[in-house]
Amino acid sequence: MSLISQSVAAISSLEKVTGETIVGSSSPLRNLDARDVEISGADTTRPKKRKKEHKKEDAQLVKEQQQEMKNLENFLFGSLYSPVEFGKHEEVNGLSGEEKEAPALYIMDRSANSSLSAYEGDFGLLDESVNEEEPQQRKPVWIDEEEEKATVNITNVSRLRKLRKEEDEKSISGSEYVSRLRAQHAKLNPSTEWAQLDVQTSGGSDDDDLSSDDENAVVMADGYDDVDSIDDILRTSDNLVEKSGGKLLRGLLEYSRLVDANAEEPSNGPIHSVQFHRNAQLLLATGLDRRLRFFQIDGKRNTKIQSIFLEDCPIRKASFLPDGSQVIISGRRRFFYSLDLVKAKVDKIGPLVGREEKSLEVFEVSPDSSTVAFIGNEGYILLVSTKTKELIGTLKMNGTVRSLAFTDNGRQLLSSGGDGQVYHWDLRTRTCIDKGVDEGCINGTALGTSPNGALFAAGSDSGIVNIYNREEFLGGKKKPLKAIENLTTKVEFLKFNHDAQILAICSRMKKSSLKLIHVPSFTTFSNWPPPKKNLQYPSCLDFSPEGGYMAVGNAAGKVLLYKLHHYRHA
Repeated sequence: MSLISQSVAAISSLEKVTGETIVGSSSPLRNLDARDVEISGADTTRPKKRKKEHKKEDAQLVKEQQQEMKNLENFLFGSLYSPVEFGKHEEVNGLSGEEKEAPALYIMDRSANSSLSAYEGDFGLLDESVNEEEPQQRKPVWIDEEEEKATVNITNVSRLRKLRKEEDEKSISGSEYVSRLRAQHAKLNPSTEWAQLDVQTSGGSDDDDLSSDDENAVVMADGYDDVDSIDDILRTSDNLVEKSGGKLLRGLLEYSRLVDANAEEPSNGPIHSVQFHRNAQLLLATGLDRRLRFFQIDGKRNTKIQSIFLEDCPIRKASFLPDGSQVIISGRRRFFYSLDLVKAKVDKIGPLVGREEKSLEVFEVSPDSSTVAFIGNEGYILLVSTKTKELIGTLKMNGTVRSLAFTDNGRQLLSSGGDGQVYHWDLRTRTCIDKGVDEGCINGTALGTSPNGALFAAGSDSGIVNIYNREEFLGGKKKPLKAIENLTTKVEFLKFNHDAQILAICSRMKKSSLKLIHVPSFTTFSNWPPPKKNLQYPSCLDFSPEGGYMAVGNAAGKVLLYKLHHYRHA
């Protein structure tokens, strides 16, 4: 055994017996062994101390984070948890002397008559806003330095002599010239005070004739309490005169030609039906090419939305239900189609049970979207439910049926045909309540009713259109209000616009055979059809729900689109 190993073993055995550490020896060996013993004893207690220190540090860190979050919330939103107590905030946070001497980042102003400001930079603005007696002056954005240098002789031009303040005054500076012009304009036009942003009305006794709405900042004279209408005027730059509810003047119709409604995809055959959806943005166009096309109407692009091809049905007529949920499509077939716009599903319906009709190409939809009336054989009118798509009843005329029209919100039905008479049917009892001869008519070919049900128009194969008052007709007065004789061929289409001020009459047998009637005066518009534009052979027409658009389908497969300027909305 070496000398070093023997010494270490002796020292360790002695410490075990006495339980004390031997200190005082000056030998290097003894000093080295004593340090080793101290290190080995400290290693056992150090992990426990570290755990306690880590726990204290974690607890202190959580407290600091919570306090920091509260300080941040108080900084942004004010004291949310407890009112600020001056002198105690520093003790809680344990701030050092240097931090105490540092200036505060923010202060809380809790005075009763001033608003709360969280930033020191806001106090200058607050002081200015509190002083209400000083008027707010607008500063010019740009100043022309040449105005001070320029001089204007106000005696050379006679109309500028009124700007003189003294009789012998001749020349003034440019800035003075501008200020005098502004003063002269204000003097001649005193009614433009509403446009001045700096004008403030006082609540004294001098303004008793004015009432101010503080919430909307609108000053109104007594008797004008409709603030919403004033806001609408100030909110838009459109014309102040509402044209859509006004009276349409006779003589000339203001209109303009727009991009064709089906310009993106014209039809390969004649157009037989055009109709606007109730939202005025969707238009359907159908024809003998067996395609049902939908277009989004904006007057500029008229984007095509969808096209549906029906292989076994050249389409003669298609119509939206008034509620906008379905489209009824028919042709010269024993069946018809129903397109559900919500589910995007096409259903084939028919033949109708108990009927032998080979064609259901002519029909009308009731305004309440509950019934579809088809023209049948031998004077029969077939009533079909839009919900069940089943035959719910029939009506029988003495002659053949050529045309149908609903009125009174779908409770009554008008029909005409080969016997030259107009029938009125009550659909609740399914009985004929009145019939009368259409004056001068041998074969009735078209019917049209006004949206309010007050008027109806009847067309014949001779081209004459009679306009009747429906109440007078039912009361026994069968004399028409006016007989329109502008067409010379068979009338095939009649359509009133939404306010019954325009009546469109159409014949497919002659080019540009489309007339627009001014209903209040029973006269035609002299500038329609367009003198230098050929409408080809018009076949159908529809007005948008608010009258702003008019779509005309022709035999060339185009849907012409026009804007009627009298009506502001589509």
